[in-house]
Amino acid sequence: MTKTIAVCGAGTMGAGIAQVAATGGFTTILFDIAPAMLDRAKAQIEKSLALAVEKNRMTPEKRDEILQRLTFTSTIEDCVADVIIEAIIEKPEAKTTLFNQLAVFNAPDTIFATNTSSLSVSRIAAAIEVNPARVVGMHFFNPAHAMKLVEVISGKQTAPEVAESIYILAEQMGKTPVRVKDSPGFIVNRVARHYYLEAMKIAEQGIADFSAIDQLMEGAGFRMGPFALMDLIGNDINLAVSQSLYDAFNHAPRFKPNHLQEQRVKDGKLGRKTGLGFYRYEK
Repeated sequence: MTKTIAVCGAGTMGAGIAQVAATGGFTTILFDIAPAMLDRAKAQIEKSLALAVEKNRMTPEKRDEILQRLTFTSTIEDCVADVIIEAIIEKPEAKTTLFNQLAVFNAPDTIFATNTSSLSVSRIAAAIEVNPARVVGMHFFNPAHAMKLVEVISGKQTAPEVAESIYILAEQMGKTPVRVKDSPGFIVNRVARHYYLEAMKIAEQGIADFSAIDQLMEGAGFRMGPFALMDLIGNDINLAVSQSLYDAFNHAPRFKPNHLQEQRVKDGKLGRKTGLGFYRYEK
């Protein structure tokens, strides 16, 4: 039975997952090597919960209970838990290094869940030195506290009981889990890739500008237009997913990253988190 969850990586996604875990009633540890990131994550969570109270979606007492279940740390040895969810940089080597470090002071059956949005869960598991069968994908969507869907990805090594445990955990967090087999981009990112890439092609060809495309897609029923969504996700993260699928599908033209986004990433225009992306944002 899961009682304690450690989330590694205090970026927007990691903070959101930690909030979801604590809201679900679990003792939650949020780890990041950068204290400044932890401070930002704490402020993000407090702001989100305050808004929920303001809109009468949560009582002040419930908010206080959630915050009491949260611990923030920059000491990796504090990350001792039943389930560890990593939400760090989208590079397989970084993820496997982290899991192998965590394996030293965690139980052999502690579940290692990766929040990767496109990397191979099987490849990550293959580099885990102790019990690779405990590695599973648990892909949340941004913003994690609001988006219901969670992809539960089984790699080649993933034990069925591990995948089932994470499926149940997602339900306990109030999410809607979907079982997925390990494949490039899984389901959502593989299908949604063209939402972004085709939108950039349309803008590149001068058919319509960013704002017009976003307004049209939102008018057609999408909650966010592609450019606003890329800025929310982070252009660096979104580009990394496109590049991952492009490589995984042997450079199939339909997955080729677009230079409009590549240039923004090169210039540090990553979206909301930097104040400038496809749009400009107030700090």
